[in-house]
Amino acid sequence: GAFFKDKEIAVAGGGNTAIQDAIFLTRFAKKVTILHRRDALRATKILQERALRNPKVEIAWNTVITEIKGKQKVESITVKNVKDASLGMLPVDGIFVLIGTDPNTEFLRGQVVMDPSGYIITNEEMETSMPGVYPAGACRHKMLRQMLTAAADGAIAATSAEQYIESLEDRDH
Repeated sequence: GAFFKDKEIAVAGGGNTAIQDAIFLTRFAKKVTILHRRDALRATKILQERALRNPKVEIAWNTVITEIKGKQKVESITVKNVKDASLGMLPVDGIFVLIGTDPNTEFLRGQVVMDPSGYIITNEEMETSMPGVYPAGACRHKMLRQMLTAAADGAIAATSAEQYIESLEDRDH
């Protein structure tokens, strides 16, 4: 943060982490430009409102980074508008890429209920709409995707799967 005091920074992403970090960086930076590939942020409403109210934050909608330029450090980025493919150059002193990941769940599409982004919907026991399928970690629909929460999901999923297998064995005897 303080390394970017009075600098211009770009943050790529539109989720909670990207918007939280962008807001935090305004404590130091002269200007923070949020680059988002869509025309609406995915962050919670409260974070969106904070970002939109902050005079140091600008949002470049429908925009992706195509190139980072600089000799010894970042000096500028080339950005592309995903709607009309127009290119632009943005002078920045730093960039934070917080775009998240796409869940690797395509093989389950149509077999378990997912949200529009492809994250699997579960209950607290990690049960899905398909008996015997217990996802854990970043493929689940949830608010926080971190190693700690993934490990907790894994412990719950393993216990639930064990109980499910035992119930099948009991049924067969």
